[in-house]
Amino acid sequence: MAKVKVDGTEIEVRDDMTILQACEEAGKEVPRFCYHDRLSIAGNCRMCLVDVEGSPKPVASCAMPVNEGMSIHTNTQKVKKAREGVMEFLLINHPLDCPVCDQGGECDLQDQTVAYGSGKSRFDLNKRAVEEKYMGPLIKTYMTRCIHCTRCIRFSEEVAGVKELGAVNRGENMEITTYLEKSIDSEMSANVIDLCPVGALTSKPYQFEARPWELKKTETIDVMDAVGSNIRVDTYGWKVKRILPRLNEDINEEWISDKSRYACDGLLNQRLDTPYIKHNGKLNSSDWNDALNECLSLIKNHRPDEVAFIIGDFIDLETSYLIKQLSNGLNIKNIECRQEGVKLPYSDRSQYIFNSTINGIEESDCILILGSNVREEAPIINTRIRKHLLNKDIPIGLIGEKFDLTYDYQHLGNDLNVLKSISDGDNSFCQKLKKAKKPMIIIGQSVLNRDDSLNTYSLIENIVHQYPFLDSSWNGVNTLQLSASRVGALDMGCYQTSKSLNDIYSAAENGTIKLLFSFGADEIDFSKFKGSKIIYMGSHGERGASNADIILPSAAYTEKDGIYINTEGRLQYAYQASFPPSEAKTDWKIINQISEMLNLNWGLVTLDDVRKQIKNQYPNLFDHVSVGRPYKRLLANKSTKIAFEKKEIDSSIKDFYLTDSISRLSKTMAECSQIRRELRNGRST
Repeated sequence: MAKVKVDGTEIEVRDDMTILQACEEAGKEVPRFCYHDRLSIAGNCRMCLVDVEGSPKPVASCAMPVNEGMSIHTNTQKVKKAREGVMEFLLINHPLDCPVCDQGGECDLQDQTVAYGSGKSRFDLNKRAVEEKYMGPLIKTYMTRCIHCTRCIRFSEEVAGVKELGAVNRGENMEITTYLEKSIDSEMSANVIDLCPVGALTSKPYQFEARPWELKKTETIDVMDAVGSNIRVDTYGWKVKRILPRLNEDINEEWISDKSRYACDGLLNQRLDTPYIKHNGKLNSSDWNDALNECLSLIKNHRPDEVAFIIGDFIDLETSYLIKQLSNGLNIKNIECRQEGVKLPYSDRSQYIFNSTINGIEESDCILILGSNVREEAPIINTRIRKHLLNKDIPIGLIGEKFDLTYDYQHLGNDLNVLKSISDGDNSFCQKLKKAKKPMIIIGQSVLNRDDSLNTYSLIENIVHQYPFLDSSWNGVNTLQLSASRVGALDMGCYQTSKSLNDIYSAAENGTIKLLFSFGADEIDFSKFKGSKIIYMGSHGERGASNADIILPSAAYTEKDGIYINTEGRLQYAYQASFPPSEAKTDWKIINQISEMLNLNWGLVTLDDVRKQIKNQYPNLFDHVSVGRPYKRLLANKSTKIAFEKKEIDSSIKDFYLTDSISRLSKTMAECSQIRRELRNGRST
């Protein structure tokens, strides 16, 4: 620790801190453009100049480490004059087009110009003009505004892991661009928009949509994957205009994926805003009384064993709870939340969550990835792994398809027999696992939804108990879930203990299942239910609605309050940012209304009533996530003879941008998908 003085106040800071960080510790604000605490230090802008006693001139505080006894001044006349000089240089070529710039109202340059800018410029020559660059369908460029802070370049290389953004030329002729002006091939590309301190990089889909002060801002949770990134939803009226990341050090830090950010335009397309009933093969609009009465008639006319409940990816905890209560009240055993078809008979929570936690990735010293393309299944988790690898060189092994994960790893093969060789101690990666003190295994859904998943999981458990994955303070066994609703629904017991989705498919094909109630489940194979009646409760007219006999329109995730439990088992609250269109209702209210018509007498009036029941029945869900959650064996017997029906592991996600009903209806996501296909096909050829 070093003792330094900041504006006369003595403080103690870590030896590895910079002067800028020390000033922040002392509560002194230092202006900056190029510096960002999650990126490497560039020292480009010089806006962070401070006066250090003994130094002949002001120093760049972002690049200067602290020394014992250093005396720093942040508000002297010398410092003020130096910053004003820097600002004058920065504004020489800037177009000063705030009235038409989308960054207006949220611009660091704007804010700091008020503090340090001059009312006039001494520059009397023509301003520089730079042609727009193409960076893909998400990023709008106006490079004449660029101040060469290089935040975008450093983010792309260090966080996103794609070295496709760089600079050409030097001095004032320097230009930021992509290689041959191609689209940035990254799931995290749009975070450079947030990082840009001026209006050089802005949001292309959001261009000229609204001013920041016109928008209602709601802090909530992302549900486009199972990570539970913290986001802010900005709305104008009932329309979602944009989604931005919020800071959460334990989950997403301050990043979100492009899908989380831009799939929101799919919220407005093909919305279900009124009930529908199919007559003579055609869906006709109806009212709620007729639709619900028709549902009741179907439920009452079928035996419990002829009815199946399937829960979709966006269903909140409260709705999952009521669906489970409804199944119990009607004695319906065919209930399933695992749309991928996972067959494992879970007996403990530790078997289906990310036990190490997302933040705990940075504690690991060896990672084994099994059957998961982490980059597309959970981009935020992938950036955590990359960040950890850059800070600490640890071995990473992958069993499954070979992907570009944006970091180096050892590809052990796309063969489940590799897993067997690790279990038998015959693989080169075994030594790395033995040497590790906190190894992790990340289990993807692609190995859990196979017909031989029990054999696979038996090997996983053998490996877990052979190597130091578990001790009193560490649990390195991690299942990576893909959908926001999954952990909560599993916690509620919304699955068949000894069966899977395939059993429901088989029962439907042989005529045993005659009524399907799909709760936002758009990813199932509806061709299996050709002989069944289908009730669909959801927000969009997509796969589920097109196959339904009755449609009950519900709210999208931005249009309701709800609880979601992410892949690490963390309970989070989502808040309503908009409201459902027309006659659409909140999910839990629909289920509750059905229960009242069936005389189940739950006595629920408000959402708080539902939450109180959940808390009384499942108090453990409201506990904080803890690293080292005890792991319980799933399989009682250690398997000695393991055989696989198919050795290769298939990927769970075929197209990152088109994985659900909202993103498939997003024009922006469709464009991203098309461009990625073109890029990768071009590269492969």
